[in-house]
Amino acid sequence: MDISRAEPTFPARPGFGTTGQVCLVRANHFFVGLVDKGLHQYDVSISPEPKMKGVFRAVMSRLVTEHQDTTLGGRLPAYDGRKNLYTAGELPFNTKEFEVTLPDKNPGPPGQRRERQFKVTIKHATLVSLQQLQMLMAGISTDIPAQALQVLDIVLRDIVLNEQDDMGIVPVGRSFFSRTINEPIPLGKGIEGWNGFYQSIRPTQSGLSLNIDMSSTAFVRGGSLIDFIKDVLNWRGPIRAINEFDHVKIKKALRGLRVEVTHRGEVRRKYRIAGLTKDTARDLRFKLSTGETKTVRDYFQETYKLQLNYDFLPCLQVGTEQKPNYLPLEVCNIVPGQRYQKKLDDSQVSNIMRIACQNPGGRETSIRESVLKNKYNSAKRANEFGIEVDNNATSVQARVLPAPVLSYHGSASCYPEKGAWNMKGKKVINGAKVGLWACVNFCTDLSEDQVRNFCRGLIEVSTATGVNFNDAKLQIFYARSDQVEARLHEVHQQAGKLKIDLVLAILPDKNGSLYGDIKRICETDIGLMSQCCLHKNVLKSNTQFLANVALKINAKCGGRNSVFADLKLSLPVVCEKPTIIFGADVTHPSALDDTAPSIASVVASQDWPQVTKYHGDVHEQGHRVERIEGLEGIAKKLLLSFEQHSKHKPQQLIFYRDGVSEGQFRMVLENEIPEIEKAWKALYNVKPPITFIVVQKRHHTRLFPSDGKYQDDSGNVMPGTVVDRQICHPTEFDFFLCSHAGIKGTSRPAHYHVLRDDNNFSADDLQSLTNNLCYTYASCTRSVSTAPPAYYAHKLAFRARFYLAQVPDMASEISAGSAASSLTLPAIKDELKSHMFYC
Repeated sequence: MDISRAEPTFPARPGFGTTGQVCLVRANHFFVGLVDKGLHQYDVSISPEPKMKGVFRAVMSRLVTEHQDTTLGGRLPAYDGRKNLYTAGELPFNTKEFEVTLPDKNPGPPGQRRERQFKVTIKHATLVSLQQLQMLMAGISTDIPAQALQVLDIVLRDIVLNEQDDMGIVPVGRSFFSRTINEPIPLGKGIEGWNGFYQSIRPTQSGLSLNIDMSSTAFVRGGSLIDFIKDVLNWRGPIRAINEFDHVKIKKALRGLRVEVTHRGEVRRKYRIAGLTKDTARDLRFKLSTGETKTVRDYFQETYKLQLNYDFLPCLQVGTEQKPNYLPLEVCNIVPGQRYQKKLDDSQVSNIMRIACQNPGGRETSIRESVLKNKYNSAKRANEFGIEVDNNATSVQARVLPAPVLSYHGSASCYPEKGAWNMKGKKVINGAKVGLWACVNFCTDLSEDQVRNFCRGLIEVSTATGVNFNDAKLQIFYARSDQVEARLHEVHQQAGKLKIDLVLAILPDKNGSLYGDIKRICETDIGLMSQCCLHKNVLKSNTQFLANVALKINAKCGGRNSVFADLKLSLPVVCEKPTIIFGADVTHPSALDDTAPSIASVVASQDWPQVTKYHGDVHEQGHRVERIEGLEGIAKKLLLSFEQHSKHKPQQLIFYRDGVSEGQFRMVLENEIPEIEKAWKALYNVKPPITFIVVQKRHHTRLFPSDGKYQDDSGNVMPGTVVDRQICHPTEFDFFLCSHAGIKGTSRPAHYHVLRDDNNFSADDLQSLTNNLCYTYASCTRSVSTAPPAYYAHKLAFRARFYLAQVPDMASEISAGSAASSLTLPAIKDELKSHMFYC
């Protein structure tokens, strides 16, 4: 097929926006010059195939060092670390086999060194064309040239890994981490936080751009295994014998880690931990090749003249079940540079935020330093492949969109400033009625007077806010954390035939699974609306906190907090005819879980011409399935609900889809959008006018203010800052929008990419609509960072993890082969389905 005549996959940009105050910002994009020297891809096979990732690179590095000037014809290739090699220009052969010998890194007598020999076959695969990339840069609509960009990413990755002065770099995806960038911060339990940077090359309106951002992640601290275990168990004194509970914690913490032995002098063999023995080193016996059995303690004493100090501890199992290999804990060190992939606890998260949350000025400086340190332009591979990177960040024209005017009860209006507003002296536009309600106190150190005073204060502030608590009847219950199910059922039973409008639960600050248990029982078992408050906030009971709780209660119980004062100005296109707005998200289990289901959620607006209330649907689906399964039935249900509540048939549809990467755009276009069309046609027998927008937050573009006039109090760009030039897609309809005020760290703008637009939005209309919707989030008096339909869908999907009787990240604790994949998500009770209980 002639790609020059390929039809555009997604809508073309309808022009640039003009609304708002024009300003300049800097983006963490660095433009890239590229000379086409003819890129070639070669297939690589290494035999025997290495078991460790690092060995692949070591073999190829050795091969290039020995053969670059001869067999490779002077070429300096880029290697992806596994199966593919790329060169700028052809190699002198089509297929060739090499023999590579890796010397043993461990010093020692020559007779004890173990050299490793490999056969490497390099075979020409294809010419990587840059034509499609050049077309895109010229403004011709075509698919993203994934292969060409992948090659350039690999070249730039090789520059970092092979040509930096500091060789202690650990790659993680597109990020690179090192202990030397900044001193690691201890996170607790043997884990430490490392700084690093992210890099990715992408096409933009102004050409190729290298996106550089700072990253932080957790690593297992290298060094003594005994010290690591003491940290895991939080032991400050001498190590002692462990009980069964300690054994479980240690086994979980050690699973999959690599260790090196210390009992063989300078010979430091490395092993991956397969398990932890039940028996201690003094009791664990194994069979020698002679048939004799010995304990691990005796074997190490006789063979290595090593008296174990901790023979009362178990041993590592580093072999296989058929051929076990046991190591005492005290002769092992943890190999440094191992990323920690399990869930961090609250304390560890708080600690890593200290390095992750850089203010805008500090983050921009760190990015600039990374670019200079990487020496892209002086690196040999950059010259080899004709790549040149601008060391200066890109200045971009931006605009600050005006905030919408909000209406409250009566004639009261609010004019948000810097993404926030104050409701003092104002009441919600429609107050929900709370008649019978109950408070369940799970905190043993709160007296009845303290609980009653808190409830009384909540009634007073809620009433002042406009929630109808008149004649509300309150019952107070007390319970332990292990009584949650029984107590909640008791609350429901004592009400008899009366309807309980709200259950207020007071929780300890550290409540483990209690919060999730309450939500699961109330929402899928009994059918009760619930609001949780922490112990520390009950003690403070300040007016601002109580007012925020009142807003949540009002939204949950069917009220409406605020509306737009000017529909035509605030809801362009939407205000013209009945419009339903959808939001959707799919959440997946943690990285280490290979069984638990993914959860899909879809919400849709229920009121028009205002857009404030949403009805949601959530279900489990296949493990890591991104496509929303059963979307036709879900959409049909939500369309009918819209008709019922708004008293209008929808005439147009807008869909904000969260959680989709660029590589999944086509999947959404070809699978999800047709499902929506089927639902609409089944109900209305016409083709629906759909505007479908993907919302992305997991990207690395950051915007930095160039002028103090256009920055908020945290040093971030102003709320409403929108960018649709220079760093956006060369031809398609997308934009970056920072709709919220920064509080801590550097704000991350949301990236909106339009995959279909039957409603023919102008750039100004879609950008203004999206920004204005961010002021309608029900739970606070601040604009939020993503369009509320997508935000609500994300919250509903996150909530549903609790319905599986799992904390949201607990999936990582489920072992392979467990019953997690067969878990079924219980249905939400009818009493709550049409309410925003997930606020």
